[in-house]
Parts: sequence; C-alpha cells; structure tokens
Amino acid sequence: MTPNAVVRELQEGQRRGYDVPNPGDYDWLKIVEPRSVPSEWLTLDLGAGELATMALALENPGRVVLLDDRLARRIAEAAGLKVWGTLKVLLEAKSQRLTECIGPLVNRLEDAGMWISDDVRRRVLALAGEN
Repeated sequence: MTPNAVVRELQEGQRRGYDVPNPGDYDWLKIVEPRSVPSEWLTLDLGAGELATMALALENPGRVVLLDDRLARRIAEAAGLKVWGTLKVLLEAKSQRLTECIGPLVNRLEDAGMWISDDVRRRVLALAGEN
C-alpha cells in the first residue's frame, strides 16, 4: 500500500530523470489514501509523502512502514509504528535469497543520491556477510 503523495513524488523524480520505480508497474501495489493526518504532524518539516505514509501506517496497525528520512523515522517510531529503511529491505531480500549481493544495490542507492555514512555502509555490508 502506498498513498498518492508518494506516487506523485516518484513521478516527479522520473520527470527529473531519476531512476525511480513506477508504482503502476506493480499489480500488487495498492494506492490508498489515509483518512486523516494527525494535526500535530502538519507543523513538522516533512514532505507530503512521508506524512501520508505515516498516517496510512497508523490506520493499518501491524504493517511495516518504509521511511528513510530521519525525522520521519523518529516521529513514526514515537507513534509506535514498525519502521524499516531501504537498507533493512535489502538485508531482508538477501536473507530471503531474493538477491545474492546487496553491495551493488547500495552503490546504486548512493549513485541515485541517497546519503549513507561510511559507518552505516560497513555495518550493513557486514550484516550481509559482504565485508
């Protein structure tokens, strides 16, 4: 499930030439709007995609919410949401044998503009057994 705000952000990324997924390519992905966003979140420095994603997660307890923005992660965790980041998804994909190696995928994320500290990079690759 993902909200329209995320779809719009991805479409804008595509328009600007970024290599981002097209949600329409995934039949299993439902586009769902949250019923409401907690008013106290509206004053935070978060994008529409993060706000809608977190609100949707609040309405669907037990789901994992995918967030990489540090502030969004902190707010979601404080709200009791189960939060994963993209690097956790890559680790899970490797553990499920959906990919043999995540190093090149981490490189692609960095090439696409995702900032990953050297320490986090080393720890993730170590957890993946890719020292």
